[in-house]
Amino acid sequence: MAVTKGRVLNQIRQLRIQAGLTQQELANLVGATRQTILENAAEKYAPSLELAFRMARALSVPFETLFQFEEEEPGPRD
Repeated sequence: MAVTKGRVLNQIRQLRIQAGLTQQELANLVGATRQTILENAAEKYAPSLELAFRMARALSVPFETLFQFEEEEPGPRD
């Protein structure tokens, strides 16, 4: 069975704001830079698995609440 390609979506910004944290405060909690938090929230790239779990834990939400996987529709050649 082939696994389809996709992208990682997230709720970092919304949940960070809801928790009353700045980008820098979240970065400090998870051992990352503010720029890393910003770029992950903007979905410029997906975080490492370890960082993703640390963010979920710091925001007190289940991993699946913070991150979702959106599968791409298979193209004509897939």
